[in-house]
Amino acid sequence: MTSTAEPIRKPLVLRYPSVAIFLIILSLFTAIITVLGEGFGIGLISTSFIKTLGKTLCLCLAALAMDLVWGYTGILSLGHMAFFGIGGYAIGMWLMYARTEIIVVDSLAASALPPTAQEISDGIATQIFGVVGASEFPPIWAFAHSLPLQLAAVVLVPGLLALIFGWLAFRSRVTGVYLSILTQAMTLALSLYLFQNDSGLRGNNGLSGLQNLPGLYSVPQSTVSILFFWASALALGLGYLVCAWVVSGKFGSVIRAIRDDESRVRFLGYSVEAYKLFIFTFTAVICGIAGALYYPQAGIINPAEIAPIASIYLAVWVAIGGRGRLYGAVIGAAFVSLLSTWFTGGQAPDISLGFYTIQWVDWWTILLGFSFVAVTLFAPRGIGGLIDKLTERRAPDRHGADLGPDRGSLREKEANE
Repeated sequence: MTSTAEPIRKPLVLRYPSVAIFLIILSLFTAIITVLGEGFGIGLISTSFIKTLGKTLCLCLAALAMDLVWGYTGILSLGHMAFFGIGGYAIGMWLMYARTEIIVVDSLAASALPPTAQEISDGIATQIFGVVGASEFPPIWAFAHSLPLQLAAVVLVPGLLALIFGWLAFRSRVTGVYLSILTQAMTLALSLYLFQNDSGLRGNNGLSGLQNLPGLYSVPQSTVSILFFWASALALGLGYLVCAWVVSGKFGSVIRAIRDDESRVRFLGYSVEAYKLFIFTFTAVICGIAGALYYPQAGIINPAEIAPIASIYLAVWVAIGGRGRLYGAVIGAAFVSLLSTWFTGGQAPDISLGFYTIQWVDWWTILLGFSFVAVTLFAPRGIGGLIDKLTERRAPDRHGADLGPDRGSLREKEANE
């Protein structure tokens, strides 16, 4: 008798060594920063820089999502930073409510009579919305008092918005540049709406003071920054692991095929729209989680953070890092984000040409644009492509192999593509 038992599949980290290498590097990086930081270490790295590193890890997580939707599925979305911002607003509403509640309760504690629940609620609303001339909670703040519900909103609101938008777009078979324009229009519409004072989110003022965690006022920011840094590193590690699992196996092959030739995949009987809708929604949720971790470290969120240019930056990071490679997206986001902080933070020395002085604060975006063009023209595989060359990673040599159900099908043409 012949055995029909299927071979045992190896764990993902063993089948794809790059996943294990990434997780090991991330763990070592987290441990080193913890030891060198002020919160639990020897204090060689400042709290502000640790916050910068924590925010960078969140941007790397968003870049992973962008690489999954663009690099692997071929959907150039110019609106994913909108989902990033929605996640930030969702957690920011709870942070502002809880912090303001403590302030209001303390201020009313000295009154002769104990304050009623309505008096406390009115006081919180006045404190939060007095800056825009309002004194009542908008309907969208109905669950701002509940941390579990706002955490659910971090996932559900971006996911639902992406699901509705994606269903409308994909069922109409909008593709290519037209889909990119639609996603950009969605982001612009959301940004313009949030700029209005009657949007319920304080208009241009945004939500501020998010770095002050309720109940942890006695904990120094040096410790809080490390805690958020750990959370960001954990989210990035888990996100990388999940994204690697998604792109592996049959599902990963199908979404790559959709990227390369959508019509052929549809002809083979696959529900292209369902695959694209899943990826679009899934990556929106990842961006929402990344935003929820990013803005408490930034301390403030306003509508300018989710303007269309932010999503364009996200695409540039992935392109520079190397789309179609998860580690490339992380490298690109980390490299450009930290470099941007150095140039725009006044740390890069100005260059005097005699007749003109180059101030990098003004020239950084131009330099970034030239870098994107250079990568597109001369290194389309980005920084990740350089790593492939260093590690001698090559595509399998399938020249002359049977690539279809019929002997000789697709032998020569696609073996060379």
